[in-house]
Amino acid sequence: MDTITAIILAIVEGITEFIPVSSTGHMILTAQLLGFSDQTPIMKTYEIVIQLGAILAIALVYRQRILNLLGIGRNRQVRGGVMPTSRLNLIHVILGIAPALLVAFFARDFIKSLFGATTVLWALVAGGILMIIAEWVNKRKIRVTAHELDDLSYGQALAIGFYQIISVLWPGFSRSGSTISGGMLSGVSYKASADFSFLIAIPIMCAASGYELLDSYRYFTSETITYFVIGFLVSFVVAYIVVILFMKWIQKIRLTHFAIYRFILAALFWLLVMR
Repeated sequence: MDTITAIILAIVEGITEFIPVSSTGHMILTAQLLGFSDQTPIMKTYEIVIQLGAILAIALVYRQRILNLLGIGRNRQVRGGVMPTSRLNLIHVILGIAPALLVAFFARDFIKSLFGATTVLWALVAGGILMIIAEWVNKRKIRVTAHELDDLSYGQALAIGFYQIISVLWPGFSRSGSTISGGMLSGVSYKASADFSFLIAIPIMCAASGYELLDSYRYFTSETITYFVIGFLVSFVVAYIVVILFMKWIQKIRLTHFAIYRFILAALFWLLVMR
């Protein structure tokens, strides 16, 4: 690895981790274009490090929500007393992450055996199709009952958690793609689905990255630490900017737009990786 490679990979991670385009597919394709394998132990460790940078960015964006969930957020005055600023609570988060964490824990080796270029290629296509269906159903066939994050029911949070399993069992499907689509198919608005997807990414990615680091900490050496620090910082900055812009422009950037992009990426994946 060199500095330029480290920066390029960190930028790709920061851009793709939280939007529904599959960061896994992008990392494989980027590695292929740069002419090296992303499956070596050091590269897998580097990917964990830059993921942690992206996690820190999302935690910063949602810091007030996190404080509210922990019971230390600000309250606002209402007529007749004080009302919490958020009706979303830790139960929603637990329901949203428990199914995927349980599957990932008990099927870790099986999931790793599924990883491959063909799997990612078809996941890009299937995920795009699900996103188009979710947007169509959300607009035309289902009554939206959760327009804001605080309107989310426990049942909807659990449904999103089960949809997240798809991305756990199918590398390349996109965690945010499955959870945002799952929310929209469960009567949650596009914006609220994205908010919840980003929020539950923090604990689930911390758990997954932390678990993987138990096997990878020995690759933090004097030769790699500089690249790891650079990657962490670049991924953090890029992910922070991307999430802020995505939530600002969310009404203009529909899921169908991301789905079309995924189909184009799948075509590039087939041409550059599969052939």
